[in-house]
Amino acid sequence: MRTTTGAEAPRTALPAAAGRPAWPPLIALSLGYFLVMLDVTVVTVAVPAIRDSIGAGASAMAWVVDGYSAVFGALLLLGGGFGDRLGHRRVLLAGLGVFALASLGCAVATSAGALVAARLAQGAGGALLVPTSLALLTTSYPSAAGRARALGVWAGLAGVAFAAGPLVGGLLVAGLDWRAAFLVNIPVALAACWLTCRHVPAGAARTGGRGLDPLGQVLGVSGVLALAGALNEAATRGWTSPVVLGAGALAAVALALFVAAERRREARAVPHRPPLLPLSLFGAPGFSATVAVGVLLNLGYYGMLYLATLYLQNERGYGALGAGLALLPTVCMAVVAAPLAGRLTARHGPYPPMTGALLVGGVGFLGWLLAGPHTPYPLLLPALVATGLATPGTVLAATTAIARSAPAGNAGAASAVFNVGRQLGNAVGVALFATLTAGPGRLVRGLHLSALIASAAFLAAALLARAAWRDTRPGGAAAGGRVTGGAG
Repeated sequence: MRTTTGAEAPRTALPAAAGRPAWPPLIALSLGYFLVMLDVTVVTVAVPAIRDSIGAGASAMAWVVDGYSAVFGALLLLGGGFGDRLGHRRVLLAGLGVFALASLGCAVATSAGALVAARLAQGAGGALLVPTSLALLTTSYPSAAGRARALGVWAGLAGVAFAAGPLVGGLLVAGLDWRAAFLVNIPVALAACWLTCRHVPAGAARTGGRGLDPLGQVLGVSGVLALAGALNEAATRGWTSPVVLGAGALAAVALALFVAAERRREARAVPHRPPLLPLSLFGAPGFSATVAVGVLLNLGYYGMLYLATLYLQNERGYGALGAGLALLPTVCMAVVAAPLAGRLTARHGPYPPMTGALLVGGVGFLGWLLAGPHTPYPLLLPALVATGLATPGTVLAATTAIARSAPAGNAGAASAVFNVGRQLGNAVGVALFATLTAGPGRLVRGLHLSALIASAAFLAAALLARAAWRDTRPGGAAAGGRVTGGAG
């Protein structure tokens, strides 16, 4: 099997002259991200089957469902930094290997502790492969039009995977067993490894091990993991629990020290010793606003997706498969929205389609105000369709904006920051909305309040996107000025 080096980019890594992306590298780089996003939600509908099978308690099951996202978010900066310094393809392949082995561990687990440990390892593998796959994508498609279309497919498949998780989990639980939801990852991960080795150029590492910023790694991972853990525990223990308050305080201290350490390391500007997170990224036009959009997007959409699953199963009596099928319109809309957003982004830049998509989603969430114990399902379709259109469109445009704003040497770190923000938004949304619906008879009332919060989050994100659009127009970023890994 012939592989390529950084000096020998394969022909398949270049977009066609018409701006259409070549498919082999795109498929290779999308498969891993698809698996990572699928496993965020695939276990949601399998919780009863897993609990009965291994005798897991409520706290253990909370970590089975949310611990994966917590570790994924905590280690994303580390994964992006490793990719920037050790080579993106090398770290991507390592991430796929870790993810496949951890999926096997989940499938064969016979105790709650073993399953939680394997799920945390899955999150670590995902943190290695997501920022590196985006960095490789931006360098594999040099033209702005080809990159925009490739990002449309990459982000669209991830959006489909996240939304399809409940359906896939329901099908596997109903037809086979909950363990199949993890076993299915292994052949897909192996296929992604083979395609990556064959069609994606290796590139070159920027520095050696001296540039890995160990203090920044420890502080950053500790802070994000403590924050994600506090949010995860808040859903079951309550926001005033000593465990939650203690983890929150630890997160605040660790993240403050992390910012101070990174600022000092960046100010020294020692060759081959760059910071894990260059804080100058936040001064790039549109970067900070787009990261905030990612936080608000996940808070609203994925918090409501979690509640929708609870509503359909606990309030309406749907089984695992029924709940997954009821959420199918969201999945179908992702198939339509991502390619459309890719074309609009290539033509108009990322911020106009991002703003429009967020406005559609903000209005769409209001449709959940009609939800009640006996609401006909067709009345819920507008909310499912509108938010299903808005979310993948926003993800695609925001991912493009992040890639354009970051210097080539910091592509992995920039992607990691964006995805850390999204995962924290996810954790905040799930924890907050779970708190609002906790207690007998509070599900529908909490669902309505959560829908209003989600709508407000999307509308606030639309204002941020509109402001970033205005700020980047003079510099040409909205029209395709500075891009990651390309010319210009």
